[in-house]
Amino acid sequence: MVREGRGPWRGVCSNCPFPLLQGRQGRLFLLLLLQLLLVQLLRPASRALGAPVSDVCATCHVHATCQKIDGKEICICNYGFVGNGRTQCHDKDECQFGDTVVCGNKTSCHNTLGGFYCICLEGYQATNNKKTFIPNDGTFCTDLDECEVPDTCGPGGRCVNSPGSYECYCKDGYLPLNGTQPFHPMRDGTSCTEIDCGTPPEIPNGYIIGKYTSRLGGQVHYACKEGFYGDQEESVISCTAGGTWETPNIQCQAVDCGILPSFPNAYPALLNNTTYGSRVEYKCWKGYVPETTNPTVFCNAQGQWEGPSLMCREIECGSPPVIQHAILVGNYSSNLGSVAYYTCIDGFESTGGYLTLLCTAEGTWRKNTIHCTEKKASITNVSVFNNTCVKWRVSPEREVLKMVYLIHIQGQQRDWTEFVHEDLFNLTTSNQEPEVCLHLHQGTNYTVTIRITFPRLSVPVTVRIQTADNDGSFDVSVFNETCLKWKRSPRDAAEEQIYQFQVLGQRWYQSHFYHEVSFNFTTRERFPEVCLELYPRTYYTVNITTMASPKQSAHVILATRSVNQIISNISIFNETCLRWKRNVKMADSEEMYLFHVWGHRWYQREFNQEMSFNLITGSQAPEVCLELHPGTNYTINITAASSGLPVLVSLTTQITEPPIPDIEFIAIQGAPLPPLTLWKAEDRNGPISSYQVLVLPLALRSNFPCDSIQDTTFFSNGSSTKGYVAAEILAKDIPDARDICLGDRLYYGKFYNAPLKPRNDYLVILRITSEWNQVRRQSCVVWAEVKDSSLALPQMIGVGLGSVAAVVILVLLSFLVVWKQKSDITMETIIGKLEIQVAGEYSN
Repeated sequence: MVREGRGPWRGVCSNCPFPLLQGRQGRLFLLLLLQLLLVQLLRPASRALGAPVSDVCATCHVHATCQKIDGKEICICNYGFVGNGRTQCHDKDECQFGDTVVCGNKTSCHNTLGGFYCICLEGYQATNNKKTFIPNDGTFCTDLDECEVPDTCGPGGRCVNSPGSYECYCKDGYLPLNGTQPFHPMRDGTSCTEIDCGTPPEIPNGYIIGKYTSRLGGQVHYACKEGFYGDQEESVISCTAGGTWETPNIQCQAVDCGILPSFPNAYPALLNNTTYGSRVEYKCWKGYVPETTNPTVFCNAQGQWEGPSLMCREIECGSPPVIQHAILVGNYSSNLGSVAYYTCIDGFESTGGYLTLLCTAEGTWRKNTIHCTEKKASITNVSVFNNTCVKWRVSPEREVLKMVYLIHIQGQQRDWTEFVHEDLFNLTTSNQEPEVCLHLHQGTNYTVTIRITFPRLSVPVTVRIQTADNDGSFDVSVFNETCLKWKRSPRDAAEEQIYQFQVLGQRWYQSHFYHEVSFNFTTRERFPEVCLELYPRTYYTVNITTMASPKQSAHVILATRSVNQIISNISIFNETCLRWKRNVKMADSEEMYLFHVWGHRWYQREFNQEMSFNLITGSQAPEVCLELHPGTNYTINITAASSGLPVLVSLTTQITEPPIPDIEFIAIQGAPLPPLTLWKAEDRNGPISSYQVLVLPLALRSNFPCDSIQDTTFFSNGSSTKGYVAAEILAKDIPDARDICLGDRLYYGKFYNAPLKPRNDYLVILRITSEWNQVRRQSCVVWAEVKDSSLALPQMIGVGLGSVAAVVILVLLSFLVVWKQKSDITMETIIGKLEIQVAGEYSN
């Protein structure tokens, strides 16, 4: 019986008792047996001849076996070896013919010493259920079903078997970690994970309704926020099998409130938008002021403008303010532009001519920079009476006017040149012939200086006084500014003397400042000396009294000098604020700083801001913020009262948006647009550089930013849906007012004033620009609104001329018809050319 085999014995009898006799190796083996048989047949003959016989079995190879065949010994290599049996027995490589030839399909052959074995490839298993096999027993390799093993593909995976292998796919609701299918967990190192779409996408001006799940099939519901609406009330998206959310198809648009409400004698300022949340401020026309504190309307969620009703009343400045030391002259009006005239009262004069106030557009009288100042007074007829009293006269005379005098006393003892007695005090009186009696030491030469400090500073006058001697007091002199010395009487110089000191210090510029010290001083010295610890720039009164009888006393006035500059590290922050460091530390001592601020503008000569004030603080790092105007150069003088040394600071404020000039808003439909009147604006927040006229489609009114359309001219405007600059006029080229005709085909600066296209809706905006210190600011105001525009005057003239030209052309056409019979030119060609010419005339 013949069967299909799996080795080199394919096609040979299956029940052959000698498997080595099969195939080519079997034929070699039969040939070897015939040789051995021949030797055995010849061996008896040799013995008969008496030849010697060797020990054959002793010479067999280690991998050979000695066998007797037909009475003869022969060495035969063992199974799996080939050779002569005696000197050679080499291992036979059964796998040399290939894995498939030796072991069968899906196998791997492995040679061994004297034999071989077979194993199945990965994904296959032997039919004998063993790892190795020899194919002569009928064993072969069959496919291994890996999917029979539970969780071969992991949680959420689905296994699909294939010959020699398998593939994994994720079940519904799961995705592979590496993103590709199919996959092999052992080879790819991946598995399936449950689908999670994560956080749903956000939609502009919308929100998610309720809760949601991000697993496969989960849904999210969207709706529009308050003040917005969509093309549908609600939108639903789902979590897809790809692990992503569907794209929401709802678009939320802001509610549009449309046309603005109108108020008498008022107009809306710049309008950037008319949608939900937009706010528009109204302003009164020139000559009117608002009675509403917040003249602003806003677009609410219901698409309606909401806000107070604006009332603009005609400007009334009321009664002119009171100017100190001045009275009104003549009649006055309180309407816009009215002027009130003042004159100074007797004894006062103005430094700049007439005093006038103007009723401004803000409904207030313009601040006056000229003041009435008192005529300067002088001291005359100074005389001394009663040895220690002084009197004088004030010229010119004033009625019931208090004046402040500063009296400085400086004394020097006649027989001791080093001794100095000094005193300084104020005297306030309205008497035209003041008198004052002084506390003077005896036996002293005094120089008394008197000057007026209020209301105006006068020239000082000096008088000398010589006092008589007195044994009841002793003279004290000052040295090194804060040290005192005196001379004791020779008769008590050997005894110990106790002096009681009372020191009191005050400052004229700090009314609450007091420095008070009391102590006793004991000495035997003939010329005692005491140095006091005193504050700078302070007036001190020192009273010295002896404790022994008879008591003697001395009265000394000291004025300490200023210290060095105490202001350092001064810096500017927040544009209008200053901070600095105080160098001198004084316990429980405040410092007074005197400020003088002066502001000027190179572009506005009449502008002048000047103010003075004091700041008292005990901080070591003071700060102060000033109320300053924008676009102004300032010089600030700061002086610490204790030092008297000024510090100058230069400061420049940045410009802000320029004020909107007074214009007349025009709303027109159909008719030609009349001339627009431009009034020059004030350089209040910075120097105004130019005025620009912008032409926009009316549809852009709700979303026009003031800083857009910088250099877009009519010719560079590629689309009719975009705006352009029609004219630019420099501020220096505008008098108080100027008319502009929109569409007059002229150039204003580098911009062309093109005619408006008929039957279109336009918005005309006036933009005012300020530029200074590399900063640009601009303001915009709606100037005109044109609906269903018609031809302007220049355009109407052009159309009229075009019509005349068309009539002339039609007359010529009748002649051309006759001439056409004698020419090759067709009528269609003539009419086409005429139509092109007429169209060109109309467009121009």
